[in-house]
Amino acid sequence: MSENILSDEFFSRLEMLAFHLQANLSGYFGGKHQIKKYGQTMEFADYRNYELGDDIRRIDWNLFARLEKYFLKLFTDERQMHIQIFLDCSASMALDPEKANYAVRLAAALGFLAVRNMDKVSFHLLKEGKAEDPFGIIVGKNKFFGAIGQLEKIKFEGEADFSTSIPRTPRTGTNDGLSIVISDFFTDNDWKAGINYLLYKRRQVLMLQLLTKEERDPLYSGRFTLIDSESQVLEDYRNIRLRISRSMLEEYSETVAEEIEKINQFCISRGITFLSFDTDEPIERVIFKELLQADLVN
Repeated sequence: MSENILSDEFFSRLEMLAFHLQANLSGYFGGKHQIKKYGQTMEFADYRNYELGDDIRRIDWNLFARLEKYFLKLFTDERQMHIQIFLDCSASMALDPEKANYAVRLAAALGFLAVRNMDKVSFHLLKEGKAEDPFGIIVGKNKFFGAIGQLEKIKFEGEADFSTSIPRTPRTGTNDGLSIVISDFFTDNDWKAGINYLLYKRRQVLMLQLLTKEERDPLYSGRFTLIDSESQVLEDYRNIRLRISRSMLEEYSETVAEEIEKINQFCISRGITFLSFDTDEPIERVIFKELLQADLVN
């Protein structure tokens, strides 16, 4: 990902939105969500501009004396809402470079909505049975932008085993926020086990399935050798030679639609929000329309 896909212009378009989380989640002090109880702040994290209605007791008057502008101090608090973003970094997510770029941009956009709302955010890169946590807990825009450039250097390779990597994720709190999973869900591993673990931790879950138009409705014809992008062995049973006919393409498209519906039904049965979309759909549309309609941002 050599190009700069995370520009200031990209983030500026997200300034007016914030996450809208379930009312039955615990209340927290540091963010903008309605609170049930207050607590002691833990550690200074960042500044932000004063907005009408903010608590003037949190204004940094020393900074005002120097700059003649009002800034609020932000503090890390254990009871802030925690937004976890799980990004599938398996090889199938980068079969088309635009798909990998899209996944990174989407993860960054959702992370920005979290820090803009003064919540905590963490990124977890799922690959080879692990959930890499390169940045730790992020609070505030300064720390966010200091870390986010590293997302463009992600390598998508191998397989992602949700059933082992998600339960091993450090600092997964209980009933303290939203877990977002970005993936194509093209895997033989038991991804449902990882999702069920998040539900066991009483976290709100959002599953975002990202596909290319070609993956959903391919236009191939003729003789091909199909090689599983996540297979490490050329002689793997998943690698096959065949002649692709129109009827085979129709059967494939029907199978993909059936698998998406199975995921959807799994999510409905567990109160999970599930969205499936193509990489040619602008990210702004996904956030400003799809997530807005799902009542996840406001």
